[in-house]
Amino acid sequence: MGGGNISETHARAARAIPGLEIAAIYGTNRDRVERFATIHGGTPYLDLDAFLNHKPMDFVAIGSPSGLHSVHGIAAARRGLHVLTEKPIEISTERADELIGAARESGVKLGVMFQDRFKPDIRRLKQWIDDGAIGKPLLIDARVKWYRSPGYYSESKWRGTLALDGGGALINQAVHTLDLLLWLFGDVVRVQARTATVMHAIQGEDTAIALLEFASGALGTVLATTAAFPGYPRRVEATGTQGTLILEHDRIIAADLRDVFGRVNVSLPSGDNENVASPVVSDFSGHQAIFEDFVGAIRDNGTPACDGLEGRRSIALVEEIYSVAQKNHRK
Repeated sequence: MGGGNISETHARAARAIPGLEIAAIYGTNRDRVERFATIHGGTPYLDLDAFLNHKPMDFVAIGSPSGLHSVHGIAAARRGLHVLTEKPIEISTERADELIGAARESGVKLGVMFQDRFKPDIRRLKQWIDDGAIGKPLLIDARVKWYRSPGYYSESKWRGTLALDGGGALINQAVHTLDLLLWLFGDVVRVQARTATVMHAIQGEDTAIALLEFASGALGTVLATTAAFPGYPRRVEATGTQGTLILEHDRIIAADLRDVFGRVNVSLPSGDNENVASPVVSDFSGHQAIFEDFVGAIRDNGTPACDGLEGRRSIALVEEIYSVAQKNHRK
C-alpha cells in the first residue's frame, strides 16, 4: 500500500523471498500504481475497499504517509489481513493503540518495520550490550545529522506536515535511532528537549535536540536534523563502566572494551551512507529480513520481532520529546 519510494523497497524485498508474491498494490496516484504493477506484478487498485477485498492476499505492507497507517491498518485487520506497517507505527500513541487494538480483536499479526534491528552489526551490538560487554551503561550519544533538499518537502503533500508526518526530522528520520536506543538500553524516564525549524519551510521541525534519562540511570543525548548539508552517517556512541562502543550508520566502527574484546576497528565500505541526503533505500536486506520474520510469525503463529507494542515505544518517546519541547518553547 502506498506506491511511493518506500513501497518500491518493500517490493524488491518481498520479491527476493522464495514463495512470496505481490498480489495487489493500492495507491492514489494512478501513474505510480500502474507503473509499480508493471514492474513488480500484482493487480493495481485506486480504491481501498477493492484492494482489501482482493483474493488471494494474506497480509498488507503499508508504505502510505505515517498519519494514515492506522486508517489503512485497521481496515486491513478488520478484513482478516495481517498488517506490516512502515515506521513509525503512527503519529500518536492514541492512533497506535487503536491499530494495536484492532489487530488484537481481529486475531491478526501486527508488525512495524524497524529493519535496523536485523542489521548484522547492530544485532552484534545488542548481544554485546546484553552480555555486559560495556558494563553498566553510563552515557549514550546519538546523532542523525542528515540532509534533505527543499524539494524533498515542497514536492510532497505530506512530508513535514503535522497531519500526515506528525512532525519532521525526529518522527520521520530519527525514529529508527530512537527505536534502537530503546531496544538497546531500555525505557526512558525523563526528557528535556528543544525543537526548531531552521532551514526548511515545513510545519514540523527540521532540527531537534533531546536529553534523555534512562531507567537504568544512563544519560543520553539525541540530535536529529535534516538541515546538515551534505549529510553524515547516523552515529551512536555508548559508554559504560567497561568501555565504549561506536556505531556509524549500521556498522560497529570501534569497540574499546576493558579486558574483554580489545579494540576493534571496522572500515565502512563505500556506499554505506544511504539516507543521509536521500530518502531512497538501495539496500533492501533489512526490509527483506523484516518480511521473512513476519511471514514466519504468520506461519508459526508467533510474534513478529517488532510487533505493535514494540513499535509503540518509539512513538511514545517522540510524543514526549515534542510535548516537552513545546512547553519549553512557550516559556
